[in-house]
Amino acid sequence: MDLGLKDRVYIVTGATRGLGNATARALAADGAKVIITGRDEKSVEEAAAELGGNVLGLAADNADPSAAQRLVDTARERFGRLDGILVSVGGPAPGFLADNTDDQWQTAFETVFLGAVRLARTAAAALGEGGVIGFVLSGSVHEPIAGLTISNGLRPGLAGFAKSLADELGPRGIRVVGVLPARIDTDRVRELDALSGDAEAARTANEARIPLRRYGTPEEFGKTAAFLLSPAASYLTGIMVPVDGGFRHGF
Repeated sequence: MDLGLKDRVYIVTGATRGLGNATARALAADGAKVIITGRDEKSVEEAAAELGGNVLGLAADNADPSAAQRLVDTARERFGRLDGILVSVGGPAPGFLADNTDDQWQTAFETVFLGAVRLARTAAAALGEGGVIGFVLSGSVHEPIAGLTISNGLRPGLAGFAKSLADELGPRGIRVVGVLPARIDTDRVRELDALSGDAEAARTANEARIPLRRYGTPEEFGKTAAFLLSPAASYLTGIMVPVDGGFRHGF
């Protein structure tokens, strides 16, 4: 199946590793040109070099108010156009109500929420018909995850923003989608499993709750996200797509 990605241009934030990296890889493999970001310049350069010639790396922090416009301007200057953006960011600090400080909440809000809003707003101003804005969210959009109180507070609000954006941008032919990972085998998920004190037991227990009885791979997530960002998904907007092996049991 031809996804129609050849020579299209995307920005993928938080793409030095994990889900953002897997999505950038899938886009580039199908012929797209991709700008990837991360906060550490060396890591960004190494990731871009590993992904290949159609990938450009830029050090940028989602919380930086100037980052969004710089990324859009770079896409236009380097590749002559912008077709879409996937806003991905590392998860906020874990913890329960009594654990998380005001500083942790503020940092997470600036990075996870306001940074995403700013990136989407800036991209929306630059995109034309056929453009797409994607958000990497979480299964916590539908159901809180124990020990991730900050994420539980911010991700559902961002999903609401994405739904509103889909209504606003739809008449311009711009789509908005959310991708909801659950237990994908990334560094982040392995770190969360380790917080239990027995990472192997935590993984076994989590896999038992997944109908497919295993964690997903970053590649499986990346291919799904790449499809949603592609012209092949041209009639999909305002949706939240779980990539979770059936973990969510609601309709």
